Amino acid sequence: MQKLLVIQTAFIGDVVLSTALIESLHQQYPNAVIDLLVRKGNESLFVGHPFLNNVIAWDKQKNKYSNWLKILIQIRKAKYAVIVNVQRYAATGIWTAFSNAKVKIGFDKNPFSFLFTHRIKHVEALNGLHEINKNHALLSPLGTVALCKPKLYPTKIDFEKVQPLQLKPYLCIAPASVWFTKQFPKQKWIDFINEIPFEGIIYIIGGPGDKALGQSIIEGVSIQNQPQKQLINLAGQLPFLASAALQKSALLNYVNDSAPMHFASAMNAPVVAIYCSTIPDFGYGPLSDQSFIVQTKAELSCRPCGVHGKKACPLGHFNCAMSIEMKQLVAPLLEMAQH
Repeated sequence: MQKLLVIQTAFIGDVVLSTALIESLHQQYPNAVIDLLVRKGNESLFVGHPFLNNVIAWDKQKNKYSNWLKILIQIRKAKYAVIVNVQRYAATGIWTAFSNAKVKIGFDKNPFSFLFTHRIKHVEALNGLHEINKNHALLSPLGTVALCKPKLYPTKIDFEKVQPLQLKPYLCIAPASVWFTKQFPKQKWIDFINEIPFEGIIYIIGGPGDKALGQSIIEGVSIQNQPQKQLINLAGQLPFLASAALQKSALLNYVNDSAPMHFASAMNAPVVAIYCSTIPDFGYGPLSDQSFIVQTKAELSCRPCGVHGKKACPLGHFNCAMSIEMKQLVAPLLEMAQH
């Protein structure tokens, strides 16, 4: 039986997008044994995954290099037939190069790609090609493999955990981002919640570090004038897969250009993706069947200011976010309500 390994040790959003490769590989090789290598913390995304045999977690925070060596030894002992390396950094390149795998595939930007059996050209940003298409090119040496969308598989426990939260219609808002210029401003979130014509529950979702932001948004909403709105801060309270299960049945998920958008894509959940300094043409747009993109209508010569977000607006005005109008966010909700 063929053994395959996919390596993606990037951050959580990139890992979610790489699940498209797992879907494609399983469809092409339904009897193959597929393993996945991720950074520690992201392995919880794959509890009970139906197509994965083993998830290897690299602990980069504690004993980084000794753990790296242990994984190299583990990879060599596993005797994989095929390794698909999505990462472009040396640490994963050495794993791939010295893996003993018959087929070693990776991007040409990896410094050790000259030792791979197949080097795939990495397409730059701003060409509109989605990241899952860029990654899918890694499977070209294996023949004609169907392109699949990313997908997550919350467990029965995850769905049961959020079931009490789904008794009434609800929206999910993921207000945070690691990068300041990717994050819709707090006051704009408050203004939006004050304006939306929605009589239901609004859940603020995110990680433990987003709890304070969620609470601050809730405290800023004029709820006394809108008693029909119920705001609940769930940031830090749900595991990754339970949060994905909650997003799946939301009327809409309002997110930044960040990981929660990719969670929504992987659950085919309806989503409104808000872009501030970045743009969809970088290749990280939403993939859900029902998806809406919100971005400024203003012609800004400074946008985009980089492929990734920044810690602050380089010009100090953050017009790419501040010029987004509330009606742009309300419009998707009205459209969904009509259907």
